[in-house]
Amino acid sequence: MRAQRRIELVIAGLFAVTALSGVALLAVYILGGQTQVEGILLGIALGSLGLGVVLWAQELMDTPIVIEERQSATSSPAEAADFQAALTEEAGFTRRRMLVGMLLAAFAGLGAALAIPVLSLGPAPGREQFTTSWRKGSRLVLGDGTPVRAGDLPVDSLVTVFPEDAIGVTDSQTLLIRVPPDLLRLDPARAAWAPGGYVAYSKICTHAGCPVGLFRATERKLICPCHQSTFDVLAGAAPVFGPAGRPLPQLPIHMEADGTFVADGDFPDPVGPSFWNLTSRGGAG
Repeated sequence: MRAQRRIELVIAGLFAVTALSGVALLAVYILGGQTQVEGILLGIALGSLGLGVVLWAQELMDTPIVIEERQSATSSPAEAADFQAALTEEAGFTRRRMLVGMLLAAFAGLGAALAIPVLSLGPAPGREQFTTSWRKGSRLVLGDGTPVRAGDLPVDSLVTVFPEDAIGVTDSQTLLIRVPPDLLRLDPARAAWAPGGYVAYSKICTHAGCPVGLFRATERKLICPCHQSTFDVLAGAAPVFGPAGRPLPQLPIHMEADGTFVADGDFPDPVGPSFWNLTSRGGAG
């Protein structure tokens, strides 16, 4: 009995080490993290748990094979209860409540360590993926801050523009393209966003986020150089070839009296690659 008691204390100690290591691992992560220390603590936690389980199985769960002469097939309720109690006793599990409690504590410690991957996901993105720097009244300017004027852009040509107060911001880069206005086939609700044949689309490909920098003027198609997604400028930048699944978002703009362009708001759809709650048509699902 003394030997078994010592084994029980050793196993309880190993489970305690597992629990403490798991909690310590979580604490190290919260305090800033140190990869080497976290790895050592995780190794100690798993190793202690495994060693404790092995010792329990080998030293405390002694279930020798016993052959008994066959008796009557029927048993009284009292005999059945005694048989079940004997099996439980031989298994060496429920009779050692302290070890069971320490095993649960060890699992709780590991559970705390398993919270680390969840915490590493960071804060929820909120609405950041649905907005850019474009606002109602934002003037369209070049990379050097020069406002774009209607007369500066020949037919079937394009320039990259930004909001006047957010020059160089990646998610706000936009292509301003001039095409013959009578050829445009835009949604009626967005036709007014292309004054005089000037139409503005996000420059960020809706497949993998590469800059859509190639313009095939003869076909009036935009082409992403990364995976050859092709967008029809005349039809609302709808994808006509390649892996992109939705159009380039169109920026609502109007032309001022001096020939410059001003945004009427942000893109109505999220720019860039699609994500988990975005439908193929661009809206949030």
